[in-house]
Amino acid sequence: MHSALQSVLVLLAAAVVVVVLARRLKLPTILGYLVVGVAIGPHALGWIGEVEDASRLAEYGVVFLMFSIGLEFSLPRLVTMRRIVFGLGGAQVGFTIALVLAGALALGLTWQVGLTLGGVLAMSSTAIVTKLLAEKLEVTTDHGRQVVGVLLFQDLAVVPLLILIPALAYDPAELPMSLSLAALKAGVVLGVLLFVGQRLTRGWFHIVARAKSPELFVLNVLLITLGLAYVTELAGLSLALGAFVAGMLISETEYRYQVEDDIKPFRDLLLGLFFVTVGMLLDPHLVLRHWWVVGLLVIAIIAVKSLLIAGLAILFGAPRGQALRAGLDLAQGGEFGFVLLGLGATAGVLVPQITQPVLAAVIISMLISPFVIERSEHIARHFSGAEWMARAMALTRIASQSMASNQHVVICGYGRSGQNLARLLKRERISFIALDHDPQRVREAAAAGESVVFGDATRREVLVAAGLPRARAMVISVADTDLALRVLAQVRAARPGLPVIVRTAGDVDIERLREAGAAEVVADIMEGSLMLASHVFMLLSVPLPRVLAHIRRAREERYALFKGFFHGASDEHEDAQRPQPRLHSVTIVVGAKAIGRPVAALGLDKAGVELNSLRRHGAPPSAPAADTIVQEGDVLVLLGEEENLAAAEILLLQG
Repeated sequence: MHSALQSVLVLLAAAVVVVVLARRLKLPTILGYLVVGVAIGPHALGWIGEVEDASRLAEYGVVFLMFSIGLEFSLPRLVTMRRIVFGLGGAQVGFTIALVLAGALALGLTWQVGLTLGGVLAMSSTAIVTKLLAEKLEVTTDHGRQVVGVLLFQDLAVVPLLILIPALAYDPAELPMSLSLAALKAGVVLGVLLFVGQRLTRGWFHIVARAKSPELFVLNVLLITLGLAYVTELAGLSLALGAFVAGMLISETEYRYQVEDDIKPFRDLLLGLFFVTVGMLLDPHLVLRHWWVVGLLVIAIIAVKSLLIAGLAILFGAPRGQALRAGLDLAQGGEFGFVLLGLGATAGVLVPQITQPVLAAVIISMLISPFVIERSEHIARHFSGAEWMARAMALTRIASQSMASNQHVVICGYGRSGQNLARLLKRERISFIALDHDPQRVREAAAAGESVVFGDATRREVLVAAGLPRARAMVISVADTDLALRVLAQVRAARPGLPVIVRTAGDVDIERLREAGAAEVVADIMEGSLMLASHVFMLLSVPLPRVLAHIRRAREERYALFKGFFHGASDEHEDAQRPQPRLHSVTIVVGAKAIGRPVAALGLDKAGVELNSLRRHGAPPSAPAADTIVQEGDVLVLLGEEENLAAAEILLLQG
């Protein structure tokens, strides 16, 4: 007991220290966990000698990872991106497996080993790549969509590989029968779970939700996730496959977002443990003895994958620079590669002499991938002038929005404060253009007809494209002092006389911001202003009933005027503390159930949401009449709480 507790304490202490360092260095925490595992494992410092118990627990990290993938599984999204996902993504996985298989056969290895290693090396790191793309504001760019599409197919390809790899351990003569049996079992189990489970899941969640018990809700999620994982394991399949199905079932319900929030702590904690145990499996001494093999593997992984993906992207119509960037971004190994590598070793397909160099090469490729991704734009620009054209097109999109504007206001940040300001500017018929770097928020707001574009306000060319030389004023509505200082530096260089109003969370940085060029700094939001006004009134001997009446009236006007917000990824923390209604844009696609029905018959009130406005054929949004018939291509702007919005979207699109 003492040694077990000691091991846990060592594991936690090392993980905390390294993850803090990773955060400080702005590196993915996955890399920190891997380094911790290598350092404290039995092959290095030896602070933890046995990894078997930790590995059993870490398996559940993979379970929750696959559950999250299933939860984000979206058939409409796959249909929209089908050419990238199934075309480019399918070609990448297929050609990578074929190349590795050919290389393994040339080295005298069996085809089973080659096929397993092909699946391992075909994977890229979803966690690292998406995080770095989001930080660089490139998720919604052309090459960002290509990268995300390929990653999405890789996640889907894991499911058949989880079935295939264990079957490869059977005798070659029995392999066709084993594969057929595995496929049959998978088909039967998945068919029953999806057909029966889809009917039961929503009803069961309704029953649990009526209890209004957060702990019961979380227990129910854990029960379904681990229960379906257990069912698939009993059928001779993997735990991860059952978890993927559980996520798919819940993704079709209106409880999807709540489940995602509730499961996140378990997933992140257990995934961290999984990556630590992966690092513990690495034997640095063996790697050092065969350093040249590991080095060649790292070079081969990065060079071959980047060139292969770039070549395929060009075949699918991408410009050369954009294709090269996609290849460099996806050139590393991935977390699912560890899962498949461990599965191959457990099944007896791979021996330690193979797994150790491959494991080391995948880890090293992930360690250096942030630096490769950071330089990918520079490298692509060096080899292709098309990347300059892509950036110019992005700036052109911003300029086209601001071209007709003169004496307008540039709003940097379209969060809640930015949206409040925009609504007031509309009332005064003052034109504006808003820049925001949250792709989800920009997509939602732009679909509703808002004058907001995706752009990084810290770049001078973006500000100029937004009409900075013709602007009347600028507002930095994001309470981020560092960002505000960078924007102010660009404005002072390009347009020193432009008045800039800056929002800040506190009063610590007011002088810094004024010295940097801010005309005014607003340090308090509405409620702070109301409290300030109440104290002033009291000191001026205004009767208390009148003070309370002023505050009550201002609050009533405030909440009626600022009703609802377009939600972005950066609002998660604030929403968790203080949930409130939000706006959500739903585009009526081909085949949607709402087509041809009057607004009054949509049943949105039963889902607990309001129809805020309707936008048709790119016209400004307006409040529709009750007998307005919904048409294909309409954008309905809904107002409500998160769970109700999810239910309403399902109601509009699927019925």
